[in-house]
Amino acid sequence: MNKWTRWEDWVAVVVGLVAAVAALLIPPMGASMPWMLIVGILLIVAGVMNLAMPGMVAMEYVQLALGAVLFVAPWLGGYADMGSTAAWICWIGGAVAVIVAALAVRPAMHMHDRSLPH
Repeated sequence: MNKWTRWEDWVAVVVGLVAAVAALLIPPMGASMPWMLIVGILLIVAGVMNLAMPGMVAMEYVQLALGAVLFVAPWLGGYADMGSTAAWICWIGGAVAVIVAALAVRPAMHMHDRSLPH
């Protein structure tokens, strides 16, 4: 697997970018701004690390966990019951991040296994 070619990691980077930019552009509800900004930036970092160094299985799980955190952020940040744009961005983006990270785990494990000395 070549660097910078995995679509799953590009999707995670885009989800993180959307969350971080949305945090700055939409009116904050509850604690939406810090949750979206921090988790969005961390998703970008995890995605870029996975793109630069494919086969790091642990980072795929980190990316999956960050997607889950983004998904539950509206409840943790107190803006879920408002039905806000911020909540919907977190729910949709978090679900997408979890799905693409789950899809990326198996190929990363396969690549990691091939890179080990036998």
